[in-house]
Amino acid sequence: MSETVWIGIGLLGQVFFTSRFLVQWLVSERRKESVIPMAFWWLSILGGVTLLAYAIWRMDPVFILGQSFGVIVYGRNLILIFRKRRESIQ
Repeated sequence: MSETVWIGIGLLGQVFFTSRFLVQWLVSERRKESVIPMAFWWLSILGGVTLLAYAIWRMDPVFILGQSFGVIVYGRNLILIFRKRRESIQ
């Protein structure tokens, strides 16, 4: 892929990653309490994976390490949420 496409991928990842804070803020304002909605975690995963791909393309070990750890944390939070929902249904 061309450098322009990869820069676009990196920017898209940053949009996903940054938009999670906007979503969290809007939901918290609506509920009048601090809330971390599911969309926050999905945007975190989307942004993290996209930025990780961009970091790998750039071969930036610092960026790769930072995004790899984040993706693991975001994925784990989604697993915990789904596990709790499944247990509450049974």
